[in-house]
Amino acid sequence: MTTSSFTSHGLRAAVDFLSSPALIRLITEIDDHGPIPPRKLASTLPDLSTHHLRRINHLARVHDLVRAAPGVGLELTTSGMELADFYDAIARWARHHAYPALVSDFTSRIRHTLSLVESLLAADPAGGSIRRPGAELADAAIDGEPTGPRALLIQWLDAHPQITALLEPDTEYGRAA
Repeated sequence: MTTSSFTSHGLRAAVDFLSSPALIRLITEIDDHGPIPPRKLASTLPDLSTHHLRRINHLARVHDLVRAAPGVGLELTTSGMELADFYDAIARWARHHAYPALVSDFTSRIRHTLSLVESLLAADPAGGSIRRPGAELADAAIDGEPTGPRALLIQWLDAHPQITALLEPDTEYGRAA
């Protein structure tokens, strides 16, 4: 898939959804610590409101990122595991490049890096748009193979088209849902 295969709205909605702090927290919590037992989501992620927990739980299920397994609780699907790997990869890239700052938390690194990548993908090269600092690093390639977060995002979205197909603007949070 090329970047032209995404509409600017679909790309923006996907980046907004993937950079949601609640989604990042949910996916990485399950990836790091295993399934969340039934009725333990609120105590596992106590800094998120009940409304946000319900909303992100619902959206993650609709997008086939998590599922409720009987007797186990909320667990990652294959797509969810691949999203966790994607998050880990772009966080490693950001940490290596001290992006957005030398000291930054995991969620901030992911959110800022996705914002940078989205601006790259949405930029019109013919329009002479100014690239943000660090943008050239997001296109990094090793031995001709793209390895930066831009390539990782395109690969992940290509493998998971349900993300861009199901997203609509969410006026409540100002993000895609």
